[in-house]
Amino acid sequence: MRAVVTGATGGIGEAIARRLATAGHSVVLIGRSRERIAAAQRRIAAAVPDADLHGEVADLSLLADVRDLATRLDPLPDIAISNAAVVAPIDAVTGEGLQLTFATNHLAPYLLLRTLAERIGAGPARFVIVGAAPRALARVPVDLDDLQCRNARTLGPLPSFRPFAAYGRTKNMNAMFGYALARRLAGTGITVNGGHPGIVKQTGLGRHARGGLKVFTNLLNPFVPGVDHGADNPAWLATASEVEGVTGRYFVRRKEVTTAPHTTDVTRQDRLWDESARLVGLPATH
Repeated sequence: MRAVVTGATGGIGEAIARRLATAGHSVVLIGRSRERIAAAQRRIAAAVPDADLHGEVADLSLLADVRDLATRLDPLPDIAISNAAVVAPIDAVTGEGLQLTFATNHLAPYLLLRTLAERIGAGPARFVIVGAAPRALARVPVDLDDLQCRNARTLGPLPSFRPFAAYGRTKNMNAMFGYALARRLAGTGITVNGGHPGIVKQTGLGRHARGGLKVFTNLLNPFVPGVDHGADNPAWLATASEVEGVTGRYFVRRKEVTTAPHTTDVTRQDRLWDESARLVGLPATH
């Protein structure tokens, strides 16, 4: 089977790619540069000498790159794992004028997986969207009137923590999109599930942290497991026989869980779907 993993040049993504390669899958690593991809391929090959590895360059903060990636992948994947994510400053924008965290964490998987689903057709295929902790995310519902967090004050009183709150909102968007896509693909052979990798270190998410958030991250790191632990749930969702045919669910530690009502509300999901479609230039079509 052929798997595509975004954010695969380090952290959880690389660990997922290594697990899939160990299981005998052909793995396409998506990264921002040819050099980063090559370095990750060398590290994976050192652990899995017979690994069948390929690379595709794409900056997932740019819709043009995502669109090109989604249309050029050939052969089409049997597994697509949306893992890439950033925690960027609130005022950071892409070259296309979109807030960086929002574009990378939500619009990229929205455009990539919708386009791949259209190309794959009836399937079969498994889509896995790497999310975050449902209990924590329950406290940061998506503001459907301010998807790009232009009113930063709504993210909390401490400016240094606002980027992480914005990240949390995008992770809720991931869950909402996963449910909405699964509904739209019902009856095909494509399944869509979300999953929390756990709180792990060495993900690179905290590289832009400042002030109190940086202090908190540094204090937390010695007490949490590494990226191999984080790779377990997503890789399991992508390959396990126990979840074959299962779709539209969310998993933590290989167990199905319920996410917050604001993520499972179909009306809210459809509002997010429609606005995302407008931003990426796809038809809304329910």
